[in-house]
Amino acid sequence: MADEDKQPEDQASGAPAPAAAAGDQPPAQPPVIWKKVVEEGHAGAHGGAWKIALADMMTAMMAFFLLMWLLGATPEEQREGIAEYFQPTELKTSGMGETSGSNGMFGGRSIIDPESMPSDPKQRSLMERVTPRSEAGKGEERGSSPDDKPQPKYGKNLTEEEKQRIAEQAEKEKLDQLEKEIEENLSQNQQLADLKGQVQFTREKDGLRIDIIDKANFSMFGSGTANMGPRAKQLISEVTKSLANMPNKLAVKGHTDSTPFTDDSERTNWSLSIERSEATRRMLEQSGIGKGRVARIEGVADTAPFNAGDPSDPRNRRISITVLYKDPPLAK
Repeated sequence: MADEDKQPEDQASGAPAPAAAAGDQPPAQPPVIWKKVVEEGHAGAHGGAWKIALADMMTAMMAFFLLMWLLGATPEEQREGIAEYFQPTELKTSGMGETSGSNGMFGGRSIIDPESMPSDPKQRSLMERVTPRSEAGKGEERGSSPDDKPQPKYGKNLTEEEKQRIAEQAEKEKLDQLEKEIEENLSQNQQLADLKGQVQFTREKDGLRIDIIDKANFSMFGSGTANMGPRAKQLISEVTKSLANMPNKLAVKGHTDSTPFTDDSERTNWSLSIERSEATRRMLEQSGIGKGRVARIEGVADTAPFNAGDPSDPRNRRISITVLYKDPPLAK
């Protein structure tokens, strides 16, 4: 009994246990711990966040420079039209319940109708969402209402006279361009270079008058006849190249000098000037002017000379082709 009581005492006092038998496992080794140290501030440079920020900045800069280039290449009237397009339009409120279709098939009233609420509605944005900007149907631009159409150059409250003057100015600019084009075509044609001075331009109340004038060594028609010469036909064809692209009507007028016919002749300078106008009209149509473009032909003989001081001046023999305004200008 004494030995049994002593054995627990020895174990409790921390005495070493007897040695393990030869077949037992060796005691477990302590675990190996690896500690990886990352230096702060160095790994951030190798990340991808800066690439995304750089790409966003380059995209924004490209869009900005593209916008500046487009604005610089856009004419002034188009920029005004773009500005008009982005201006807020006036919101027109309809009658009671019309925003929800009370006058249509539902026949009810809107819950946001001002008269159906005990107090003034505060949801202005909701009112704007449910109010239609335009009705369904085909429209020229953004809607069927005239106020919804962008009018960059004419505005909304122009009078008929102001609109007429704007259209007249646009028509004059087209005729200016026509004059420059004809002059350039004649300059580039080597065969007609010496006849460039025989084509003159004059602005009249009806439009742009193009005079093809004879000179001492050049005549459009044979003496006393309406037979057009080869070089005159070539000159008419060159002028027609620019006239064919315009929708404006044309007026042809023939002029002669003061040299009279013989007394026994049945022909006069009046009939001769009309014959030459008709020959010019036929040549215009053969060169590309559509039928119906010539509004009128006239023959004035020698009543409107180019050089009133010399009735026999060859420049008095000429053909006038007037490009008429599409809309007659306002009286000043």
